[in-house]
Parts: sequence; C-alpha cells; structure tokens
Amino acid sequence: MFPAAVRWSDCEPAAVTRVRVGTMRGSELQSDQVEAVSLARKRDRETQRQGRIFNAKLRTIGIDKDALDYQVRERKEQERKEADTQRSYAADLLHSDRISCLLEQRQRKEQRRLEGAILQFRRDFQQPENRREFDLNDPALLRKQRGGLVLPGLVGEDPGSAERHRRQQEQMRDWSLQQRRELESARLQQRLEDQRYEDSRITMDHRAVQLQNIEADHRRSVAMATKDFNLAMAAESSERRHQARLQEEAANGEEILNQLQGPLLSESLGYGDRLRRTQPSSYKGMNQDQLRQIRECQRQQVEDRQRAHLEQQRRQLEWDGRSQAAEHHGLLLERQQARLSRQLRRALDSANAQLASEQRTQKDYLEKEVFTNSPDSRYFAQFNTTSR
Repeated sequence: MFPAAVRWSDCEPAAVTRVRVGTMRGSELQSDQVEAVSLARKRDRETQRQGRIFNAKLRTIGIDKDALDYQVRERKEQERKEADTQRSYAADLLHSDRISCLLEQRQRKEQRRLEGAILQFRRDFQQPENRREFDLNDPALLRKQRGGLVLPGLVGEDPGSAERHRRQQEQMRDWSLQQRRELESARLQQRLEDQRYEDSRITMDHRAVQLQNIEADHRRSVAMATKDFNLAMAAESSERRHQARLQEEAANGEEILNQLQGPLLSESLGYGDRLRRTQPSSYKGMNQDQLRQIRECQRQQVEDRQRAHLEQQRRQLEWDGRSQAAEHHGLLLERQQARLSRQLRRALDSANAQLASEQRTQKDYLEKEVFTNSPDSRYFAQFNTTSR
C-alpha cells in the first residue's frame, strides 16, 4: 500500500474537466445544427438548379442574374456565419487551452509527487534481498554455498548445449562470411562498372581532343602555306614594280640626256660624230660593227627573255609542288579526322543504343508492372452529376 500522502486528489480536476466537456459538447451540438440546416438548404437549391439546368424546355440561353445575386448574398451570409463560428471556436479554444495548461501543470506536480513517493517506498520496503526469487539471482550464491558441489545430471541440465551453441556460432560465422563475400562482390562489380564507364569517358575525351588538335594543326598548316604563298607573291610583285620603275627612270634619264645633248639644243655640227650619231642628211647605212652590236644586243635580249621564262616556269613548278603537297597533307588530315569521327560516332551510337535499351526496359517495367490500373466506365461515370 502507498502512503496516504501520495493519494490522488481529483476533486478540482474533475470539476474543471466537466466544465470543459460541457462547453465543448454545447459548441459541437450548436455547430452540428447550423451545419445540418446549411446542408439542407444547399441540397434544396441544388435540386431546384438541376431542375432548371437539366430540363430542356425550361432552360434558357444566358445568365440567371437572380440566381447569381442570390448566390452572392448567400455566400456573404455564409462567410459572415463562418467568421462568427471561427471567432466562437477561437474563444472556446483559448478557454480550453487555459484549462488544459492548468490541468497539465497540476498533473505534472502530482506525477512528480507520486514518483517520489514510489521511489521512497521502494527504497524502504522493496529491497532486492526481500524478494522471494533473490536466491536464484544472488550474485554471491557460490560464495554462500561454502564449497558445495553440484551433482551432474540434475533436472533441467542440457548436456548438448555446448555442441549446439558451437554449431550455432559456426552457422552464424558462415552466414556472416557469405554476406561479406556477397557485399564485397557487389562492391567489386560496382567499382568495375564505374571504372569501365570512366575509361570509356576518358577515351572519348582523348579522341575528341585528338580530333581538335588535328583540325587545329591542319588549319595552322593551311594558314602558314597561304601566308607564305601570299608573301612570296607580294615580294615578287614588289620586285617587278621596282625593276620596272628603275627601267623607266633610266629610260627617262637617257631620253632627257639625249634631248639636252642633241644637235637641236647644242647647235654643234660635230656633236653627232662624237656621240657616234649620224646626221640623217649624211646617213649611208650601218657598218658591220653596228650590225654586230645590234645582233649581239638582240641575242642578249633573247637569252634574258628565255632565262626569265625558265625562272618563271621554275617558280610556277615550285609553287605547284607546294600546293600539291599542302593539298595531299590536308587530304590525309581530313581522312584521319573522318576516321576518328566515325570511331567516335560508333562509340556514341553504342552508348545511345545501350541507353535506349535501358529506357525501353524501364518503360516496359512501368507499363507492365507499375501502371496496370487503367480507368473504366465507373471512373467516367462520376462526372457531370451536378449542375456546377
């Protein structure tokens, strides 16, 4: 038995509880009545509306303003009533919360007092030494027996418990080893798959980088060859313009000198003889030396022209060879790039095919295992049952 000081006194909590229950029941009954009246009124209006909407003879095209105004007034009235109900519920809730807090505080205090009394009672009257089964759980039982021997074969003894315990331990060890091997095998398989995926990704990245490098080298070589060709053509054109300008300046200087030193400006009768020129009035034809000089000059011009033509042919052949070499090198680079592109495309096609297979498998699983509940006529029959 517990002490009289720790008995539960429920006079005040019971009274407070009855007040709370009565308040809540009254509020619930009032709200239920209001809800029932509102629900019946809604049902009547819905029945009347269905009679107007679903009757083809009475239904008209347009808007029922009276019904809409009535709905607006009803909605405002409903909102006002709901606000009043919410305010009353809030007031009841605050009152109930205050009572609940008071009851909870008192209950905690009484619970602490009761627990303290129980602990004190256990310390005073329920010590382990006073229990009837203490002799079975006494930790000092062997010391109290004073050397007494336990006879073999007593009732309740299990001679095969050690062997059974050993077999159970071996079975548990085998299960543990098997689970560990399965876990390690799964982890190894996952690591191998991750490594294969990483190797394939690295290989594709390397191939893409090689293709980019080859394309960049090809563009660089074509740009360098074009630049060299343009520079050479520009230098050759500049040299030709320079030579033509020098020749033109020399010819102009010689013409100016001839005009200055001519017989018209100098008015010298022996000037033509000193310059090896013959007066038109005294000219009788060229001698052998003059003819030989003219032929020699012509032969020299022919040789110069031939050498210039041969040099031009040599330069043209050299540029043709360079152009062919550049085209051949570009063709080789394009073939290599096309080969690498085909390899990369095959790898991407294989990866896409694998992804497509996995997606098809997942789609079949979803269609056959997950989404198996298709709608029937009962699902569509629940629509168009009201006038709203």
